[in-house]
Amino acid sequence: MGDKNGKAHGARARNNRRDSSIPPPVPRASRLASVVFQTPWGWMGISETTKGIDVVVLPQASRQAVSSKLQAASAELLEGQASPRLREAQEQLIEYLAGRRQSFDLPLDLSEGTSFQQKVWRTLLRISYGRLRSYQWVAVRVGGSQYARAVGNAVGANPMPIVIPCHRIVAQDASLGGFSGGLPTKRKLLTLEGTLTQLRPER
Repeated sequence: MGDKNGKAHGARARNNRRDSSIPPPVPRASRLASVVFQTPWGWMGISETTKGIDVVVLPQASRQAVSSKLQAASAELLEGQASPRLREAQEQLIEYLAGRRQSFDLPLDLSEGTSFQQKVWRTLLRISYGRLRSYQWVAVRVGGSQYARAVGNAVGANPMPIVIPCHRIVAQDASLGGFSGGLPTKRKLLTLEGTLTQLRPER
């Protein structure tokens, strides 16, 4: 009995020694807060971490719909107040939807994505207002044309649509392609930017 206890104690001690030799994990940015606000296109939401904006919820029909999407971000919902960064993001999004802004100047936190996803999202940030690019175009810039399918998955996982302009990605044959926020919203965004007419007419 004593031998077993002694062995168990020794094993725990050895495990503790091994654990202490492993460097502690790098702390991830913690979410601070989120805000829901109304735009001419509907209700939207934004979440931020200590590093920057990390979630943008596309226009929804109700405040509750946006709040439910933000709950997944585990961020405190601010009522009637927001941090300067959230206020700035809100203002820039409203200006964009009103046709008064063509680019965003906001700190972004991409750390929830894999290294490949982050690479794709940074590539999307290079696509300027009024331009369309294909999944193949992005794939070539993140490793090769063979990554087109993986690029499509990363584009669909974009946590900050509009700010990271995944709506500017269309199919290689100049058809609309997909969009996580729904094709009607994608058409509306491309109409705002004046690029919908560049696509192949839909049947």
